[in-house]
Amino acid sequence: MTSVHILFAQETDYSIDVTIDGLSNDTVYLAHYYGNKLYYADTAITSASGQVIFPGRPYEKCGKHAIVMPGPKYFEFLAVAENVVLSTKASDPTRYVEVLESEENRVFYDYLSFIQSRRGLAGPYEAVLSDSTATADQVTDARQFLTDMGKEVANEQQRLLQDHPEKLFAKYLKMIIEPEIPEVPAQIVNKQELQYRWYRDHYWDRVDFTDPRLVHDGSFHQILETYWTRVLPQVPDSMSVEADRLISNALGNPEMFKYITHFITFNAESSQVMCMDKVFVHMIDTYYATGMATWLKEAQLKKVMERADELRDSQCGNMIPNIILPGLDQESWISLYDVEAKYTAVIIWESTCGHCKKELPKYKELYEEWKGKGLEIFAIGNDFDPAPWVEFVTENDYDDWVNVSDNPLINAQDSASALIYGGVTTLKSLNFRTTFDVFATPKVFLLDQDKRIVAKQIGADQMLDLLGRLEAMEE
Repeated sequence: MTSVHILFAQETDYSIDVTIDGLSNDTVYLAHYYGNKLYYADTAITSASGQVIFPGRPYEKCGKHAIVMPGPKYFEFLAVAENVVLSTKASDPTRYVEVLESEENRVFYDYLSFIQSRRGLAGPYEAVLSDSTATADQVTDARQFLTDMGKEVANEQQRLLQDHPEKLFAKYLKMIIEPEIPEVPAQIVNKQELQYRWYRDHYWDRVDFTDPRLVHDGSFHQILETYWTRVLPQVPDSMSVEADRLISNALGNPEMFKYITHFITFNAESSQVMCMDKVFVHMIDTYYATGMATWLKEAQLKKVMERADELRDSQCGNMIPNIILPGLDQESWISLYDVEAKYTAVIIWESTCGHCKKELPKYKELYEEWKGKGLEIFAIGNDFDPAPWVEFVTENDYDDWVNVSDNPLINAQDSASALIYGGVTTLKSLNFRTTFDVFATPKVFLLDQDKRIVAKQIGADQMLDLLGRLEAMEE
């Protein structure tokens, strides 16, 4: 389970009444799911006979819950707008749950019992499929049995959906059932593409976007994560569009709007997919900076907006800010925009950086191969002291490409102000570490001839491959 979060219970006109055989004057917790994580919501002490009563949950907080007892052990149930009366045994709480009152939980536990029994029947046949000594006939029989059982389970699921369409459990169940992709005529050339589009377009048909209770179950998180990371192509520009499209379905449901918006924003910020921070900036600009993220405190909101601003200048597709810094002689000022090249690799590095020392020789080889094809390298030294930077460049023959860096003298407040107001350089140039969000080196950007960012945070090998593909696209 997750870290403990205590939330205050709100009074309702129904209750959650649980008796646990084997407990006496013990502390138990009422916990609720938020996505795929379980959070503590309330706490109480059982009576001598193991009974504990919690107030019912407000509608928007209803959903899958759990009673957590010493061990820790817990069992799940559905908290809905009705009295819930359950009994069980502390020795194996999930196994011994008896629903004394609550039609919702009767349906829920009847289904759990059905699934558990089918798992027991399937076990021996699944073992056959993983047994290398099984005969061909045994494997065939096992597969047929499991196929038939799968159909039986699917039929039972459909029966439950038809018999209990308004039950919360039915809505949870519906979320885990994959859309059945219709057959496409064999003569259709782009069959897989059509099937994919149908699947993507109908993926969310199983979700009631008006029901706030759906976020209080792990299945919602599961299908959201699958859709966002596996169903959609990981292309930042199109994902920003898809984010808006998905979120628009939940605008009338604050609980679901919050969950989807937070999930996409956090995923984009922490993603290892190149350029996905563009989605993060889009989310902040569209939903946070506009006042729609009402769940954040002012300090938290300010922090995420500042983070978006830090990433804004280095987004893929944008023209990179011009950088004007002194060259190796520390006297001539060199402008990135003055570099005329079909492709420009901006490499921010340090002379003491171990990873930089491994990558720079590779970039040198790349440069020698591609400088005749239109590649230039604009290398920015991240050393605060120019002496080791100049020495490293000279000793390792990295002076064929453009080298620039700053130094303590030009960064002094009076000097910086004079240089900026005199038109020699810019604030973003002197603050290039902030401009390009430099927390580690090397930091790499590949630019097109218009100085727009084509790619970033790629190694020399990846850049070589990308340059080849970019050239091939022009043929």
